[in-house]
Amino acid sequence: MIYSPALLSRTPIQSSPNETKPPQSIKPDEDPQWIKGITLVMVITGIALVVFLMLLDMSIVSTAIPKITSEFHALDDIAWYGSAYTISSACLQPLTGKFYALFSSKWTFLTFFAVFELGSLLCGIAISSKMLIIGRAVAGLGSSGLMNGGLIILAGAVPMQKRPFMLGIIMGVGQLGLVSGPVVGGALTTYATWRWCFYLNLPIGAAVGVLLLFTRIPSPKPSSNTTPPLQTLHQTLDLLGFALFAGASIQLLLALQYGGTTYPWSSATVIGLFIGSAATYTLFITWEHRMKNDAMIPGYLVKNRIISSSCVLSAGTFGMTMLLSYYLPVYFQSVRGRSALVSGVDLLPNILCQLVIAVLSGVLTSKTGYYLPWAVLGGMLNSVGNGLLSTLSPTTAVRDWAGFQALVGFGKGAVAQVVCLSPMIAIQNAVAPEEVATAMALMTCSQTFGGAIFLALGEVVFARALRGEIPRYAPDVNSDTVIAAGATGFREVVARKDLLGVLEAYAKSIDQVFYVGVGLCLVQFIAAWGVGWRDVRDKKNKEKEESV
Repeated sequence: MIYSPALLSRTPIQSSPNETKPPQSIKPDEDPQWIKGITLVMVITGIALVVFLMLLDMSIVSTAIPKITSEFHALDDIAWYGSAYTISSACLQPLTGKFYALFSSKWTFLTFFAVFELGSLLCGIAISSKMLIIGRAVAGLGSSGLMNGGLIILAGAVPMQKRPFMLGIIMGVGQLGLVSGPVVGGALTTYATWRWCFYLNLPIGAAVGVLLLFTRIPSPKPSSNTTPPLQTLHQTLDLLGFALFAGASIQLLLALQYGGTTYPWSSATVIGLFIGSAATYTLFITWEHRMKNDAMIPGYLVKNRIISSSCVLSAGTFGMTMLLSYYLPVYFQSVRGRSALVSGVDLLPNILCQLVIAVLSGVLTSKTGYYLPWAVLGGMLNSVGNGLLSTLSPTTAVRDWAGFQALVGFGKGAVAQVVCLSPMIAIQNAVAPEEVATAMALMTCSQTFGGAIFLALGEVVFARALRGEIPRYAPDVNSDTVIAAGATGFREVVARKDLLGVLEAYAKSIDQVFYVGVGLCLVQFIAAWGVGWRDVRDKKNKEKEESV
């Protein structure tokens, strides 16, 4: 017989003096709030499809971007297609936990998903690069509450012992979107139009709406406050902190985007944006310090070594991943002349090796209990792999670039176990239970924020290098004409005698982007040591002993 102190305290058992039968406890599976049967299948299917769409949306657009830049003549906007999505998601993420605490989990989740779908629609019907960037920003706002919301719904739908299995199903379906995204995006771009990369979200989204709209989804912690949430919303949410953080981040991205392309680095516009960003971040830090525990990003959490190390590790890993996802397709389609479909296939060594080592590291971590060695190994492999990718040229052999990608894939898979699972375990052991949601939101925010900033930095490096390398390798070609033509359109405006020089310039410029990736891998390696040396089996054994 299994006894749960929490359940016994919630449901007192009365016994008579003559009663020798041990008191009966309520099993976790029999809690009336848990859902079962077809209802559970519909909820898990809906959440899994949402995660699938999120990861598909991140990977499917990578092979379509070269074609998009050619259609809109906006090579300088490559970074914005990813950064607009990630920065809008990062800015709102710290507040999403409070939205779920105040309102119904089901309707909050569906609202975020509706905004995500609206962003996809705007991207699909975009008539300009700016409209596409706005659509990506709207989709990012919607995605900010989906992963957190899925975990909250899962916590309210099934008991603790069933959650790891259900989470495994959800993430397994989601990984299919990550793997199939480049190939599907390449096929749609080659044989239809890149717009279907975004239209594809709409029918799947409609199916999710049908699954969840008419399904009962319990909340894990029903609110005992009788005051309508809208009346206390301004007191509960740190809206001023959100506005300061978002404003500072947008100014920083604009400075990185405009510098060296639209305006010189020494221009008043760029310098003013950098100064304005620094000043706004200073105001944000001052305000958060004044708000103390009610701040959007509480300072005491940032000072925690495990939390801060997990945040830095996540930011570095996601920043490197974004650079690879966006600039490897540019290399294959621009330098090697591949179609969007073939370039998606060329990315498979990276993706498949990542999945294999992620599964292997997960199994071995559950056996040995220690995740830190995988973080260290991942940082080492990623550093070497990105260094090798920085040697890519127009004539690099298939065995070489496939091997370089495989090495990075192994590194990403190894560190993914630490980024996805271990920080959650470490954070849960480092803070009080009521602070876990805020700490996890902070880590997720740093992940997406790192992706946005380092993708923008990669665009700065690429654009600056391209303007310097074209005169060096193709002196008779106007670099502005090549850049304006887009990542695949420049072949139509460059004379045959100058094409080899332009291809070499493109390859050298992409190589410099991977130098940034090497730096981020070194950051991963250093930050990994701060996550802590902890046996994850201790937590499981402790819970088992306490339940018995």
